Amino acid sequence: MSEKQKNDAQEEDIAKALLENTQEIAASQEASEKAVKTEDAETDEKTFRKYKIKDIVFLAIMSACMLVTGAIMPLVTQVPLFGIIELCLGLQFSIFPVIGMMKVRKPFALILMSLFCGIFFAFMFLPMFVCAMVCAVIVEALVLLIFRGYKRDAACVLAGTLYMPMTLPFLYLWYNVIYSINPAEDGKAVQAFVGADPWVAIGISVAVLALCFVGAIVGMIISRELKKAGVLKK
Repeated sequence: MSEKQKNDAQEEDIAKALLENTQEIAASQEASEKAVKTEDAETDEKTFRKYKIKDIVFLAIMSACMLVTGAIMPLVTQVPLFGIIELCLGLQFSIFPVIGMMKVRKPFALILMSLFCGIFFAFMFLPMFVCAMVCAVIVEALVLLIFRGYKRDAACVLAGTLYMPMTLPFLYLWYNVIYSINPAEDGKAVQAFVGADPWVAIGISVAVLALCFVGAIVGMIISRELKKAGVLKK
């Protein structure tokens, strides 16, 4: 065998070795990617999953958006109309929670956002903090009972729709039962908000529910568009 033939044979051996090595690396990478995808799929199927720092930060940002856009609240607190605060805050307190829950599809997302907002509520009016937390717990329980989490968009819309209207019964209870300490004055405090006609309170409550439903739908649409644009990622 000539020197040229030996060199050609060596080059062929080297080429075969490189090809086999490349195939092994590709197969290893493919197996690794499949394992990661399987692990992610198994994690997504779980109802209760661990929170990451980025999840908590995003929920805190949504809570800040709720508070900033809800700055109108001090201007309407003295308006003698039952549910006027919920009517003014219904839109922003349904849009941003839905965006937060559609990004962080984990149980207790609404409770965390309520906690972040409630920290500021506690300094202004402690019953607001208690009311927000109780309502968040009730809504979370309903979502877990019906949908087992926020995997479906309908679960996020339901939570966003019910969160703010859920505070209305507690508001009525506070002013009608707890706030009126003297039995002789029971009902007078809440009458300042309800007025002479209780149908006004019912009408306001229906309006708040409808407004929050519209806000939840808007939040869902915004979240989907942000995901399509690549802004919201898992």
